[in-house]
Amino acid sequence: MTVVINWEAFFQVLGAALVGTLLVVGFYALGLRLLVRAGRVPVVTPAEFTDAITVISEKEARRAAKAAAKAARKSPLTDGQKVLAQIAAYACFAVCAAAVVAGILLIVVK
Repeated sequence: MTVVINWEAFFQVLGAALVGTLLVVGFYALGLRLLVRAGRVPVVTPAEFTDAITVISEKEARRAAKAAAKAARKSPLTDGQKVLAQIAAYACFAVCAAAVVAGILLIVVK
């Protein structure tokens, strides 16, 4: 019994995985950057976990929220530019979601 590898299909899958990864990660990073420039810094509140995971204290969470509010106030953009940056950020997140849904559909449909 011999094993035959279809190298063309292998490289097609490799290329699709690399392009998909770059697309999702790149647009997500760009979306976060635009969201911060728009003055909407995402601050995640700490959750309660087991002691195996380090959780920030309430004081550190307040400090992070204060720093985010200060960064939002210091934004050099005009109000129109902030709105445009926020819309572009949401568009980047939509591209990420579309890429993920397209990947899932490729798996499920074929």
